[in-house]
Parts: sequence; structure tokens; C-alpha cells
Amino acid sequence: MPRPDRPHHHRGMKKILGFLSFVLTAGGISGLLGEWLDFDFRLFGFLHHISPDGYEVYTYLVLTVVGIALALANDARTRTPTP
Repeated sequence: MPRPDRPHHHRGMKKILGFLSFVLTAGGISGLLGEWLDFDFRLFGFLHHISPDGYEVYTYLVLTVVGIALALANDARTRTPTP
């Protein structure tokens, strides 16, 4: 149930941030698996364009950590405080 003190656009922002955190986390994990297993995952293949040559593993680690941090921050921002 939406809180009455929050405007309607906060629900839309929660969905957008949730989707973005999913893409970053899943893309980072699939990129790491692709690097470690020497298999080319095509699910999030567009993310390999943002990693400089030779720094793919670091880029995928950062994407995974940022995605998880974004998901946690989004959850903490929208959680109602308990008295």
C-alpha cells in the first residue's frame, strides 16, 4: 500500500531503480562468469562495450557491486520505519 505522504512518482522511480539494479547486477555476474568460464554470454552483451580492454573483470565487479548497492539503497529508501 503506498504511503499517503509520498507522491505517485516515487513508485515509478522505485520500479526504474529496481530494473536498473537488476540489469547492472545480472550483467556484472554474467560478465564475470563469461570471463572466468571463457564462455560468451549474449544476454547482457551490450555491457562489454563499457569496459576498457584488459579491465573487463574489474568492470564487471564494479557493475555487480553498484547494482547490489543500488538495490539496497532503493529498498532502504522505500521501506517504512517501524516504531
